[in-house]
This record gives sequence, C-alpha cells and structure tokens, in this order.
Amino acid sequence: ERVEAETALVTARHEARDRAAELDELVEGSHRDEMARIEQRMRLEQLTEKAMSELGMEAGTLLAEYGPDKLVPVLTRPDGSALTADDEVPEPVPFDREEQTRRARRARRTLDQLGRINPLALEEFDALNERHQFLATQLEDLRKTRKDLQDIITEIDDRVQEVFTRAHADVARTFDEVFPRLFPGGEGHLVLTEPDDMLATGVDIEARPAGKKVKRMSLLSGGERSLVAVAFLFSLFIARSSPFYILDEVEAALDDMNLSRLLGIYEELRKDSQLLVITHQKRTMEKADALYGVTMRGDGVTTVISQRLAE
Repeated sequence: ERVEAETALVTARHEARDRAAELDELVEGSHRDEMARIEQRMRLEQLTEKAMSELGMEAGTLLAEYGPDKLVPVLTRPDGSALTADDEVPEPVPFDREEQTRRARRARRTLDQLGRINPLALEEFDALNERHQFLATQLEDLRKTRKDLQDIITEIDDRVQEVFTRAHADVARTFDEVFPRLFPGGEGHLVLTEPDDMLATGVDIEARPAGKKVKRMSLLSGGERSLVAVAFLFSLFIARSSPFYILDEVEAALDDMNLSRLLGIYEELRKDSQLLVITHQKRTMEKADALYGVTMRGDGVTTVISQRLAE
C-alpha cells in the first residue's frame, strides 16, 4: 500500500509540475497577448492621431471611404507617370497591400524630393505676382514710349532730310549763280560727301577761278578763299532770305575789283532785307543809307554819331 501510495504521490507530483508548467505557459501567453493588445491599441491611437493631423479625417471615416474593402482608383500609367486629361481613366482595382505599399513608398520619395512646404508661399507668390504685374505694366509703358520716340525720331529724321535736301538744292543752285559773279569766268559747285545718307553727309565746296585748274580751296590764295566763303555765305542769304543781316568786316581782305562785285550783291540783298555792315571800306559806306560811327572829341570823350546820307 505504501509503494502504491508513493507511486501515486510521484505521479501526482509529475502531474502538478506539468500543470504548473502549463499554467506558467498560459500566464506568459496571456501576458504576451495583453502586451500585443496594448501595442495594437497604442498603434491604433497613433494611426488615428496621424490620420487626423496629416489628413484631417476621423479613423471611422477614413476606413469607410478608403478601407481595404474599397476599390483603389488607378491614377498613373503603367510606367508610373501621372495620367493626363487626354488619357482614358482605367477602372478601379481591388486593394493589394503589397502594391499599395510600393505606391506609398514611391509617393513618399516623390514628396521628399519636393522638400518642405512653405506655409507663406501663397503670400509670397501674391506679393511677387503683384510686383511682376507692376513691372510688366511699367515695361509695356516703356515699350510704348520707346516706340513713340522712335516714331518721332523717324518723323524728325524724315523732316530734316526733306528740309536739308531742299535747302541744299536751293543753296547749290544759288551758289552756281553767285560764284561766277564774284569770279567771272570761274566755276563753283557744292558737292555732298555722302549723297545716299542725307542725315550724315557733309558738304564740300569746289571752286575753280578763271584761268586755274584747281578745285580744292586749300590750293587757293587767302583772298580767293575769303571770296569763296563770301560767295557761299551770300548763297545762303539769297536761298533762305532773312529780314536783316549783320556783316562784320566781310570785305576786309578784298581788293577794289572784288569789292565792286560784292557791293553788287549788297545792292541785290538790300531790296528785301536790311543790312547792318561793320566796315572800314569807304566804298561800302557810300552805298549805305545811314552811317553810325564813334569819334573822339578834343576833350578825349568818345561820342557816337550818326548821319543819314540822303540828308
């Protein structure tokens, strides 16, 4: 009986040990399950907060609208590029966690490449857009003003070219008539240096007195050069007449013969204009209607005197 009792005791102890091991295993399993539930609960809370903070949606609404039981719309082409308005939109496909995980990773990489979001970007854009519109308006005004100025410059250039062309033709024709009067038997011409560009051309004077083969003024004597200058000056007077002229010692370098020719031109000019001539030539004074001069009396005081020759 004792042996049987000891045997039963040993068996009971083995069973108790096995039950204790099973109990420890159950307790440990229960503890693991509780920890897993706590972790899942914490994970669920984190996902809920993340959905609210990043997407602004409640967890229930997110599951109801974008849960795994919902069809997933196709927004990209097979090569991964985004669909455009011209592409045909494919039918939605069932949710595949691996595929959607890959899409999420690609989207995350693309988002990371875009960089951080600037919350003031819209305000900065509005300010820059306003500045751009202001500068664009100013630029358009400048372009319009520039065009107007170019039109005015073109109009002025055309007008100057027209006036200069007419003036040159008149003065050249008059010079051809006046020169032989001061140089009997000679020839004189006005020649344009650049006839094709009237705005940049110069004017050369060709003068060939009688008996000489030269045409350049630098080869003429001093008196001849003075007389050529007088011929050009009076050609301007005759071609473009003025109410009066002031001549200062114009005939100072002329001899009697050339002075006589010049006085003939004076007589022609005085028909339409008044001449104020500063001169020491008596023959010129004889042609005047009135004389004005300065003399010194015996007491050393200078006096301005005048005399009308008609009187």
